[in-house]
Amino acid sequence: MPGPGGRGGLGPRGFLTEEEKANLPKVDKTLLKRILSYMKPYRIQFLFVFVAILISAVIGLLPSIITGKIVDQALINKDMALLIRLLFMAFATLAASQIVGVLESYINAWISQRIIFDMKNQMYHHLQYMPHSFFTTEKQGDIITRMNTDISGVSSVISGTLSHVVSNAATVITTLVALFTMSWQLAIVGVIIIPLLILPTKRVGRNQWQIRSDSQAKNDEMNQLINESLSVSGSVLVKLFTREEREYERFVKVNSELTSLNLKEQRSGSWFRVVMGMFTQVGPLLIYFAGGYFIISRMDENLTVGTITAMVALINRLYRPVQDLLNLQVDFTRSLALFSRIFEYFDMKSSIVSPENGLKPDVTCREIVYDHVAFSYDPDVPILTDVSFTVPGGQMYAIVGPSGSGKSTIVNLIPRLYDVCAGSVRIGDTDVRDFDLSYLRSTIGVVTQETYLFNGTIRENLLYAKEDATEEELISACKNANIHDFIINQPDGYDTIVGNRGLKLSGGEKQRLSIARVILKDPKILILDEATSALDSISENAIQEALELLMQGRTSIVIAHRLSTILKADAILVVKDGVIAERGTHESLIDLNGIYKELYETQFRQVLDMEGTADKLDGTDYWGKVEEETMGF
Repeated sequence: MPGPGGRGGLGPRGFLTEEEKANLPKVDKTLLKRILSYMKPYRIQFLFVFVAILISAVIGLLPSIITGKIVDQALINKDMALLIRLLFMAFATLAASQIVGVLESYINAWISQRIIFDMKNQMYHHLQYMPHSFFTTEKQGDIITRMNTDISGVSSVISGTLSHVVSNAATVITTLVALFTMSWQLAIVGVIIIPLLILPTKRVGRNQWQIRSDSQAKNDEMNQLINESLSVSGSVLVKLFTREEREYERFVKVNSELTSLNLKEQRSGSWFRVVMGMFTQVGPLLIYFAGGYFIISRMDENLTVGTITAMVALINRLYRPVQDLLNLQVDFTRSLALFSRIFEYFDMKSSIVSPENGLKPDVTCREIVYDHVAFSYDPDVPILTDVSFTVPGGQMYAIVGPSGSGKSTIVNLIPRLYDVCAGSVRIGDTDVRDFDLSYLRSTIGVVTQETYLFNGTIRENLLYAKEDATEEELISACKNANIHDFIINQPDGYDTIVGNRGLKLSGGEKQRLSIARVILKDPKILILDEATSALDSISENAIQEALELLMQGRTSIVIAHRLSTILKADAILVVKDGVIAERGTHESLIDLNGIYKELYETQFRQVLDMEGTADKLDGTDYWGKVEEETMGF
C-alpha cells in the first residue's frame, strides 16, 4: 500500500514506522500461497490485466518515437501532409493507450472488489461462529477494523501494489529497450542521473517522514482533546468546574504546535520538490549536450535531432517508475502485514462447535443437571469451582448471590455460550456438548438484563425469534408482555423504528419487547437473567403473570433481583465463592441464618429500619410494600 506522499509522485515515501518494523510479518511460502489462493479464481482476469499493462507500456512508447519522426521527417522536410499523418498517429496512440488503461483499470477494480466480496463473506461467516468469549475479549473496534478497513485495504494491494509493480516494471523495461535501441551512448548518459534521484529522495524522505509522524501524533492529541472537551459529558464537566478558559489554552497550545509541524512539513516538501525538479531536468539536458556534441563533432553520423528529441521524452518517462520500484520492499511488506492481520482472525478456531451427528432429544420438562461444574475465563482466576445441583423438569429455580459470584456464568453454560472446564451440564441424560448446537439453542429462551435490539422496526426485532410468525402471534406475544398498547399508540405501530440498540425506547419498553420476543419463540427451557430489572413495580406486576404462564410446563432458571420473583421460586440457590453455598426455599434459608439471610437483611436494611413505623403505611401490607418497591439481590 502506498505510504505518505501518494503513489506515483516524487514525494518521499517508502519508510516503515517503528511499529511496522517491530511487527514485520513472517514471509514464507505458506503465507504467499495463502494470499495467491484468493487470486487464483480470477487468474484469467489477471492475465487480461497483465496483457493490457504490457500493451499499454508498448503503446506508451509510440508518441515519443513519433515525435522524433515529426522532427526528422515532417519538419525538416517541410512535409505538411506527413506532419498531419504523424500527428494523427500520435493522437491515435494516445487514445489507444487511454482506452487500454481504462479497460485495465476496470478489470483490476472488478477483481479487487470480487476478492473483497469473498473475504468479507468468509470473515463474517467465520466471526458468526466464534465463541461468545471471543466477543468479550476482543475490542469491538478491532473486529470492525479487520472486517471493514483491513479487508477493504486489499483493494489497494490488488489494484495498487500488484498492478503498479507490473506496470512500472513493464514501463521501465520497454523504455530501456527503446532507449538503447535508438542510441546506447545517449541511453547510458540518461540513466546515469537515476542515482541522483534516489539519494536525495531517501535522505529528505526520512526527514519528512519523521515530521509527518510527529504531525500525526499531534493531530491525534488534538482530536482527543476535542472529543473529550466537546462531548456531551465532557462539556458538562467543563462547565461545572468552570474550566472553559483552561481548556481553551490547552487547545491553543496543541493547535500552535500542530500548525508549526504542518508548516515545517510544507517547507521541507517545497524545497524537496525544487531539488527534485532540478534533478529531473539534468537528464534531458545531459542528453541534449551529449547528442549535440555527437552531431556537431560528427561522432555519430546516424544520430538525428529527432532521435535526441524522442530520447528526451522517453528518459522523462523512465524516472518515476524507477522511483516507485525502489519502494517495492515497503509496499510489499505493508501488503503482507495487511493479509497477516486478516489471516490472524481466520486462524482463530472456535472452541464451541456443534458435534458431528449432534443429538436432538426432546427437552420438554426435562431436568437440568449441573454435575461438579468448574469454569474460569482465566486459568488463574476460577469463577466456578464445584457447582452441583438439579433443576427438576418443569420447575423454576432462582439463583441469588453477591455481584460477581458467577450467577450469569452458570446459566450461560446451558446454551453453550461457554463450555465447562470440568464436570458437565446435562439436560435430561444428555450432555449439552453432545447436542446439535443449533437445536440446543433453539430450545432455550433467554431474557437478559441488557436488552439488545437491532436498528430496525419493532416487527423486525420480534420476528428475529420466529420469522414466519403471524400477525396474531405477534400481537398475542406483545399483549402478554404488556407492550402491545404502547406499540399501537406509536405513529407507525409495529413498523416503528427503534433506533440504534433501541435508543428510542426506554429501558422498560426494551425489556418488555425482549420478553415478547422470547414468548414468540416459545422455548422449552427458559432463562431469565434479571429479566424485570428495568421495569418499575407497575410494569413488573403487569407482566409477572405472563412470565408465570410462560414458565408453566417449562424448566426455568431465574437470576432474581426482586423479592417477588424469589418468593415464587420452587427453590433458591445461593452462589458464593464459586459453589452453591446454600439452597432451599425463602423461609428455610432465612431460618438457616446464613449467607442468604445476610444478603436479604443487607438489601432490605433501609426498609427493616422503618419497621417501627410500619403501622403508618395506612393499611398497606408491609411485606407487600417491600416486594413492590425494593430491588433484590
